[in-house]
Amino acid sequence: MKQPKYRKIIEGAEALSLGISIVVAILIGVGLGLWMKSIFHQAWLLWLGVFWGVAAAILNVYKAYQKQKRELDELAKDPRYKNYHDTSDEDDLSEFEK
Repeated sequence: MKQPKYRKIIEGAEALSLGISIVVAILIGVGLGLWMKSIFHQAWLLWLGVFWGVAAAILNVYKAYQKQKRELDELAKDPRYKNYHDTSDEDDLSEFEK
C-alpha cells in the first residue's frame, strides 16, 4: 500500500501544533491573569491566570497522549503485529539471568 505523499509533513505539523498549543495556552492564561489584575487590582489574580494557562497546557498534553495511545492500540489490533515480541530488553540481560 502506497503511503500518502505529504504524510511526514502532516505528522510533523501535528507534533509542532502540540508545542505551539502549550505556549499559547500559557500565554492566554497569563494574559487573562494580567487583565483580571488590572480590572480588579488584586495581584493574586495574575497567578490564577498563570495556573489556568499551565492547567490548559497540561490538558493539551494529556489529550495528545490519549490520541497517540488510541492510535497505537488500533495498531496493536492489526494481525500482522499479533505475534510481535520485543527482543531489545533481552539483550540487556546478563548470561546469568538467561
